[in-house]
Amino acid sequence: MTTTRLTDIIQPQIFTDYILQETMQKTALFQSGVAVNNPEIARQLRAGAHAFNVPFWLDLGDDEADIVNDDPDIHSTPAKIGSGKQIVRKSFLHKSWSHMNLASEIAGDNALQRIQSRVTAYWDRQMQRRLIASLNGVMAGNIANNAGDMVLDITGETGAAAVFGAEAVIDATGTLGDSLSNLTGIAMHSAIYRRALKNDLIEFIPDSQGGTIATFRGLATIVDDGLPADTEAGEFTSVLFGAGAVGYALAEPTIAEGTQTEDIPSAGRGGGQQILHSRLNVAIHPAGFSWAEGDIADESPTLAELADPSHWLRTAERKAVNLAFLKAKIA
Repeated sequence: MTTTRLTDIIQPQIFTDYILQETMQKTALFQSGVAVNNPEIARQLRAGAHAFNVPFWLDLGDDEADIVNDDPDIHSTPAKIGSGKQIVRKSFLHKSWSHMNLASEIAGDNALQRIQSRVTAYWDRQMQRRLIASLNGVMAGNIANNAGDMVLDITGETGAAAVFGAEAVIDATGTLGDSLSNLTGIAMHSAIYRRALKNDLIEFIPDSQGGTIATFRGLATIVDDGLPADTEAGEFTSVLFGAGAVGYALAEPTIAEGTQTEDIPSAGRGGGQQILHSRLNVAIHPAGFSWAEGDIADESPTLAELADPSHWLRTAERKAVNLAFLKAKIA
């Protein structure tokens, strides 16, 4: 019996390009416009260092305008525009999968032929998990450093006042003041989503691919059980997004191969082992925040470290950050 080899079904550069393209398009978070591919982040991912600075200009402020007069000796005093910077953290990621040739020989099929679809799905899930972890860290950091002005917590209320619903979502968007219309999407735990479905709060609209998109009062709806949840208490956190609330980029490494195959003929007492290595450089960054390095155990932050509030500092005013958090019960 002839067994198709890993090198027969994987062309490394083409496969890496495929992963990059598909991962940036397929997840619901990217489709909703929450995360926007950022060319500057992409460019910096191909440079050295663990992190990089993104400078930005502050707004002009709300000082009262000058009252003009006709005295030539009285001159106006020009104001200045302020600036700041956000620090964006890179992550250097790798995952590999191995396969013993004998297993495929006995099965009469090649397990590695599923790789082209499943590797991309794996990175889809990793991107989504890293985004959710970063948002968890941002929320906790906001509570610690900014008096929770981005968070509406109704779990301490009694009865219906503590339960997720349309009014609670509206009040959460109100944390942006007159910029509330900037919000375009909401991510919620599946338990919250089920409640919203039962209360007829979810509508489905056609998408460009012939399917449907779930919406909550016009907000693109994303369901993810990685969001903060205390299932015993029935308390869940939903995240409201504005378009482009998060910038991100993916890139293959500049030195190591993005996709690499490894053949170990002696493994399995000569039966042979094949290994697929997949590598991505990633940066996911909520706009208006700066990464604080602090205590990182390794070369890149883990999911737990992304969720640590000590790593996130807000650098923009509240209204300029298109994020809001709603903590509510389901009953």
